[in-house]
Amino acid sequence: MDPIKFKTHIGLLTHLSGMHYLYIPAEIIEKTGGKMVKRLICVVNGKERWQCGFMALGEGAAYISISNQRMKKLHVQKGDLVDVILEEDISKYGMEMPVELEQVLLSDAEGEKRFELLTPGKKRYIIQYVNSVKNQDKRIERALLLIGNLKQLPLGKEHFRDMLGK
Repeated sequence: MDPIKFKTHIGLLTHLSGMHYLYIPAEIIEKTGGKMVKRLICVVNGKERWQCGFMALGEGAAYISISNQRMKKLHVQKGDLVDVILEEDISKYGMEMPVELEQVLLSDAEGEKRFELLTPGKKRYIIQYVNSVKNQDKRIERALLLIGNLKQLPLGKEHFRDMLGK
């Protein structure tokens, strides 16, 4: 897929705790191949770049969430028009794998096998959960906890709550 450049506005989803989003019109969705599940790299105003995916809005349109932190970095707010570039994300998991989780998987063949059997969304959820803390020791703890608990769960019954040990 060639990069797709367009302008769009920043909206606000009030039913989702005031989450901000980039509006993606149906014609842009079509240019990406028409699939809502496609993983992408989003670049806004040539400054902020992140891995993302589409969430359906209806009538063929979609949105990409944009965090308050990114909005502050970009000096933008609800209603602003922004330049967007969408590129295909060719990474293995659709987001950056934390080194700590990668090391746990490399040292645990059974854990790696179970991780690879998960749906792409569950893999990304584990990656995001491990990545969400800055402290390296905490990332290691989280990786060991999730993969250790994952191995104890029956195939097809891998609920995130159970992976957390709750």
